[in-house]
Amino acid sequence: MSTDESDDDGDGALCVGTASAPPGGAADGWFEATELPTGGDERLPVTVANGAADGPTLWVTGGVHGDEATGVAVAQDVARTVRDRTGELEGAVVVVHAVNPAGLRRNERTSYYGGDDPNRHFPDTERESSRPPETQERIDAKLFEAVVDSADLLVDCHTAGVGSVPFAIRDRVLYGDARTESEAEALAADLDRMVEAFGLPVLNEYPAAEYLDQTLQRSTAGAALNTAGVPAFTAELGGHSVVDEDARAAGVAGVFGVCVEFGLLDSLDSLPEGVGAPGERVPSAPVDYPVRRFVGPRTDTAGLVRHRVDAGDAVRAGDPVADIVSPHGDVLGTVESEHDGYVLGRSEGLAAYEGSALARMAVRDDGDLVVPREGASDGDDGGDSGG
Repeated sequence: MSTDESDDDGDGALCVGTASAPPGGAADGWFEATELPTGGDERLPVTVANGAADGPTLWVTGGVHGDEATGVAVAQDVARTVRDRTGELEGAVVVVHAVNPAGLRRNERTSYYGGDDPNRHFPDTERESSRPPETQERIDAKLFEAVVDSADLLVDCHTAGVGSVPFAIRDRVLYGDARTESEAEALAADLDRMVEAFGLPVLNEYPAAEYLDQTLQRSTAGAALNTAGVPAFTAELGGHSVVDEDARAAGVAGVFGVCVEFGLLDSLDSLPEGVGAPGERVPSAPVDYPVRRFVGPRTDTAGLVRHRVDAGDAVRAGDPVADIVSPHGDVLGTVESEHDGYVLGRSEGLAAYEGSALARMAVRDDGDLVVPREGASDGDDGGDSGG
């Protein structure tokens, strides 16, 4: 198996895997991730668009979860557009269209290298495990090395649950051994610029203790941000499994919004026809205060769910979110919101057990966005496997 690298080969060409693009040029290629027992290699499709002038390098990744179709479509459409516009670029764009082809082949979230989340295996230098790395962790580490070699910015394209409204997740920036508080503040300022330019409603990530408990610092964006110090965030582009056209357009527009904000492009004139401006084709947030991710409310009563809210609805603490009914349809109880905020999406499935979460929400957040890694305050909510 050949060695994949991400670097400048000395004549200004930017190389990622087999894709090598000189200044003013573009190339498609493959990033060889791991050898397969049946022969050949697991390969990730990659496009490099190298601008005619110097500037930052933006990475766009999609498909780390194999059933998240819109994220792959956004990556593909960004790649197709920037391939034809390298003369306008000041800097470079690297696109990895499908980070998890093993999951994509099965139309499933996970790969068949392991049953756990492939988006929780990127390096965390402050929490190294003594366990030898297995296949997915090796793949993620190899891709992470390529990101560190060239990336100045990263957008990781995902989708959320069925019927979810689109949003962008802004991770909290941690400081401690990896960086000082002032360095974290500067990193957070660049991150703010990115998510605002992208144009989707912004949700802060879970409180720091919950963030670490869920190993989100080892997600694609989390590792880029909190391990490598590269401004990075996760775009959640609606529901999974089928490409959502409005969310796809918003994702493409958002990536180009980031390009303009950081000087890779002069204007949004490079946007494909019909895409619209960043945020134009998706709902705006129905509240005007800062919000964070929250999974809930949860039911204490088992039964069948009758939702009383839709994705995008604003709610206040105490508002009814769902009724739990018996198999005969009799109401057994009503579940209320614990927080002010709005509904991102309703949980899938009719049956609910004791402790089941009935929704995913954006709830009021007054927490700090730059926090010490050690001694972080505990959050008050349970997480999920999203992102």
